[in-house]
Amino acid sequence: MIEYHNSRPARIVGPNNQVLTRDNLPPAETTRWVAHRKAQVVAAVESGLISLDEVIERYGLSVEEFAGWQRAMDRAGVAGLRIAWLQKDRASHRRSKSKVKGTKLQLVTH
Repeated sequence: MIEYHNSRPARIVGPNNQVLTRDNLPPAETTRWVAHRKAQVVAAVESGLISLDEVIERYGLSVEEFAGWQRAMDRAGVAGLRIAWLQKDRASHRRSKSKVKGTKLQLVTH
């Protein structure tokens, strides 16, 4: 007889060293997404506490929005999820793109 076990953890240690369970994740009706709440949800998905499909359904997020949170966490941790940091990062990214567009390439022949 084959036994299947739920491989999901019952609790994890969150980004700020707090213990997270499915019960103490941000409420489903959350509308104000501050950095630490976003970080909790990202950590929960990455650890397997909750699936991405469940997060999308529970919080009404798009895959793109959640992926943006993951990228921000990867780049700069919880601080990367703050709106001010995201705006600053986007502005610096636009500036670096415009510098690349403004440079002229020269063909070098030997």
